[in-house]
Amino acid sequence: MNKIEFDELSEFKKDLKVLLKKYRTLHEDLEVLKLELNDEPDENPPFSFRIDNLGLETCVIKMKKIACKALKGRGVNSGLRLIYAYFEVEAKIIFVELYHKNDKEKEDKKRILNNFK
Repeated sequence: MNKIEFDELSEFKKDLKVLLKKYRTLHEDLEVLKLELNDEPDENPPFSFRIDNLGLETCVIKMKKIACKALKGRGVNSGLRLIYAYFEVEAKIIFVELYHKNDKEKEDKKRILNNFK
């Protein structure tokens, strides 16, 4: 399989910058995650699933089980959520949003719709 190309929305970069103050290992954690996504980029329940009802052709996936070293003892139950768009034909993933489940309840559908029409 071809290597997947990764990109980030500018809003994602802002999310990451804010979260890095709390979780200093996030850059490292995301690199590990990219290796995993390179092998299994599509939805992988119960760890990740496609967000339906968006009215988009783009495959948008919500990943729930993200290991974060800064959250010791929590493993993949860190509470972090990653939203990304997966383009199978182009072998590309765009990181859309990163947040902690205690900070907000669900993904920013407006952000998704504004970037993928």
